[in-house]
Amino acid sequence: MLIKSWFLNNLQQCIGIKLSTNTGFSITSAERYSLALYELSEENNLLSNIEDQSISILNLINQSDDFFNLIKDPTINQEDLSKVINKILENNKFHSLFKNFLNFLIQKKRFFYLERILKSFIEICSKKRGEIKAELRSAKNLSSDEITKITEGLTKNFSSKIKLNYKHDESLIGGLIIQVGSIMFDTSIKNKLQQIENRMLEV
Repeated sequence: MLIKSWFLNNLQQCIGIKLSTNTGFSITSAERYSLALYELSEENNLLSNIEDQSISILNLINQSDDFFNLIKDPTINQEDLSKVINKILENNKFHSLFKNFLNFLIQKKRFFYLERILKSFIEICSKKRGEIKAELRSAKNLSSDEITKITEGLTKNFSSKIKLNYKHDESLIGGLIIQVGSIMFDTSIKNKLQQIENRMLEV
């Protein structure tokens, strides 16, 4: 498997560490790889493009059991893994920089941590834009317009860009939960029932 020497050199310089065969892989290690991807993408004016492609891969991991198992399979050899990944990237016309990065992870036996690295990359992109991360869960399946209105309301209230992650959660029974940093708004029926139960136990 060949990787362009300029990409390999630049990536190792961005990571700023001597890459070894050490099997340990911490959150800090993931951040180094994701930061390297961010810096290379920014230098080549491809940040938006690479971010979109990273999100596509993360969606594929979440939606396809076959792809998830492929990433986590310790028995597959590097050459076969590289062929499958390159085929997927070529079919979806992903940029060569992103393709080289994923092949680099395969070569360095770090592809097992792809999901962690790409999530860290997305978070870096969000932080660089000055966004605040928020979580939204609702018992009702909200439309895109409703999610947009909630996002706009949070943006206005917090005077900052909001990066909203939405999840439909029927276990809430009714209402919704919004968490922005350490601040939580919980109007769910599930929470109200829990409060009633707690008060009854106190009697």
